[in-house]
Amino acid sequence: MNISADMQVTLRLPTHTLFAGRATKLFAVAQNGSFGILPNHIDFVTALVPSVLTLQTPEAEELVFGIDEGLLVKKGHTIDVAVRRGVIGNDLTSLRETVSETFVDMDENERMARSALSRLEANMVRSFAKLRRPKP
Repeated sequence: MNISADMQVTLRLPTHTLFAGRATKLFAVAQNGSFGILPNHIDFVTALVPSVLTLQTPEAEELVFGIDEGLLVKKGHTIDVAVRRGVIGNDLTSLRETVSETFVDMDENERMARSALSRLEANMVRSFAKLRRPKP
């Protein structure tokens, strides 16, 4: 592997790419603790926990992301991160508010969808039960 001053980082959600660009440093939290990656770090794969992921761009700008659980794969000078949910913030204070608003809204929508699905399943079971009854 050749020596590089930066790495290509892609942060993906199920529906779209949240970030794709160059970075000189990445900090994240795995199940066994926090870690940092520099461009010439050894290749590895790890599971991420809900936390803050930070990147430093080649222009020395720091980007912060609130992420849900996911997976990080580092191979060569490329890092691919796939998470269930994620948001970008300007700083840690605004990130906390954004995560709170976005993730709480998502949780409420998921709860409502699960409830609707449960009602649909119950109606289907009742319909099948009626089909099995002998007609008088």
